[in-house]
Amino acid sequence: MNGVWVNALVATFAVSAIAGIGIVFFVLKHDVLKQIMFIMVSFAVGALLGNVIFHLLPEIFEEHASENIMGLALAAGLLLFFITERVFHWHHQHNLEENPCGHEHSFGYVTLIAESIHNFTDGVLIAASWLTSNEIGMATTIAVMLHEIPQEISNFSILIHAGFKKRKALMFNLFSACTAIVGAVITLLVGQSARDIIPYILPFAAGGFIYLACSDLIPELHKQPFRTFVLQLIAISAGIVLMMAMSTGHSH
Repeated sequence: MNGVWVNALVATFAVSAIAGIGIVFFVLKHDVLKQIMFIMVSFAVGALLGNVIFHLLPEIFEEHASENIMGLALAAGLLLFFITERVFHWHHQHNLEENPCGHEHSFGYVTLIAESIHNFTDGVLIAASWLTSNEIGMATTIAVMLHEIPQEISNFSILIHAGFKKRKALMFNLFSACTAIVGAVITLLVGQSARDIIPYILPFAAGGFIYLACSDLIPELHKQPFRTFVLQLIAISAGIVLMMAMSTGHSH
């Protein structure tokens, strides 16, 4: 049993460490980062929607027999993140009146919440797979790591676009990734039964990603000059195709 704990926690720490991939942005000058940010945001839109379409939704409907319940949970997730952003937006406006220098868009915090929920379920999945067998544990860990790489790049891009400083974006992204460790520890403590909660948690993460992509990020892309349209389309398509490729051969 100790071996299972070690394997599951090492795997979860490895997956969580991928959140540090945003450190590559530190080598880019501010002007360069500003010029390519619309491409990174476009990629984030594709990665978010691709993650929902090819990873989360198949997981949700395979794990639960009632499509109506899962559909309602997904709708509840959308509403929850709408409410969350409204609260953050109100709080942001209130703080801005007192501190005009501070300027971080609320959708940055929405990103962190949605990703934290998603990472928690990843931790549950990883630990549950190692409880099943070493082979399944390794396969699941690799699958999660592969789809986390583009996901974390898109998350960091969103936080930078939302007005976060690079250091703060990296720190918050790492904190968000640590919820995977929490999910893994809970699963190891209570056993495979923890996996039963995943179908009820995933719709909220999926709802958050859909809301973020369609309500916050796509309108940001519309603010760009029309000459950037082709590059936007290519970057969105790249995010979707990459997530689709990551799902190939992956058993939900």
